Amino acid sequence: MSEEKAQQLIQQMQMLETYFGDLSQREGTLYGVLREAAAAIESIRSLSQKSDSEALVPIGMGTFVKAKISSNDKFVLNIGAGISLEKDSTSAINYLEARIKEIEMAIKDTSAKKHDAAGKLEQGKNQINQLMQAESQSR
Repeated sequence: MSEEKAQQLIQQMQMLETYFGDLSQREGTLYGVLREAAAAIESIRSLSQKSDSEALVPIGMGTFVKAKISSNDKFVLNIGAGISLEKDSTSAINYLEARIKEIEMAIKDTSAKKHDAAGKLEQGKNQINQLMQAESQSR
């Protein structure tokens, strides 16, 4: 293998490592969103069981104010692009559960791509090792 091919292989490996890192970061973000959706469902269920509840409402910079939740029959959901909809608890939970399924599919897809990239990285490392061994034996 020529020095030029070795440089190409090294560049490919660097690109794969960057891609693998991006996929890992995306996977972590997706897991965070998944946890948040599950917590939202649990909160909606909990609020729906009580007529009056108290909550801490964030007002910025880690500051909260106590608030009474007197109406627990409607929830406002951000559906993206700055659009929010008001839904009852059952509809809100159904929407969030559908989003969870989408997130799980995205996690599965990202995990498969990450596994593929890891395999290609391993293959590239093996090629580099073979190249180094061939180079040391020719000296």
